[in-house]
Amino acid sequence: MFEMAHSKSYRSKVKTGNWKEDQVLEEIAMKEYLEKKARGELAAQRVDLLKQNILKPVNLSVTNDGYLHFGDVVMLVNIGGENRECSVVSINSDIHSLTNVPTPGIRAPCQVSAGRSIQPCTRNAFIITSVDGRPEGAILRFEQSFALRTTSGFARGLYLTSDVKSFQKCAKMSRLQDVYLDESDGFLSWWKMVHFDPQERLEYEGHPVPANMKVVIIHCKTNQALAVLGDHVLWTTHGKEYEVTAHTFLDSHRAERDNNQWILSTADPAGDGLALLKLPQSPAANQEFTNSNQDVQNEYTES
Repeated sequence: MFEMAHSKSYRSKVKTGNWKEDQVLEEIAMKEYLEKKARGELAAQRVDLLKQNILKPVNLSVTNDGYLHFGDVVMLVNIGGENRECSVVSINSDIHSLTNVPTPGIRAPCQVSAGRSIQPCTRNAFIITSVDGRPEGAILRFEQSFALRTTSGFARGLYLTSDVKSFQKCAKMSRLQDVYLDESDGFLSWWKMVHFDPQERLEYEGHPVPANMKVVIIHCKTNQALAVLGDHVLWTTHGKEYEVTAHTFLDSHRAERDNNQWILSTADPAGDGLALLKLPQSPAANQEFTNSNQDVQNEYTES
């Protein structure tokens, strides 16, 4: 008798309880879903939009004289070290970093990370930009201030920026000085390059910066070097990547460690991928970089 009292005595199509309210709520939910789908605001649609645009291939600049110039499109590559692989400074964006005003693109400010993909694309291409009115095509020199800007369009032409760390404004994992992308091209987005060997810096000051060679990138305001941290891993939309900060790591000889050593990579003049891939990767690479830079200095002096 107890089971019969609690068993259904009506068909499943019979409307009971607040059936009208449930029906209206279902209709509203379906209407909102269709409207979001029409606007492209569904999570799956935003992920597709992000990947289609942020991973779009970009042609890096070709340097015929071996130097870097204002207006060149390059990648910031760190060769790697004991606890990390070769990585590239990249836009660290997700679906929450997107905006549709006025067109789809990255919302500022936006974080950066060091991704392990070395294929040139919107995500990791930067334009060397003058901060003092130098024309495009002018040679970039050691100790000269410049800015690094993302490509226009989806990447919005944002500037690589940093500032003095504080309790509320610092890198997420390491708590060191934060590096991010912002719309402002002010002093916080000014950088300069120095020779990777401290003993050679005074001699190379004012000389052209060779492309595809190791350099140290210094933030002008804080005098901290751009760095990648292999022991601080970020899980991003694009997988496991390394944290990027502005912090100078010195060894026992007061020289910057490989965390701070970068190559501004350009395209191979022969049209065969990246010029970076043809660089020496042996333990003697540092000496070969020094010799190459010495050749550049001699050529500059003779001219």
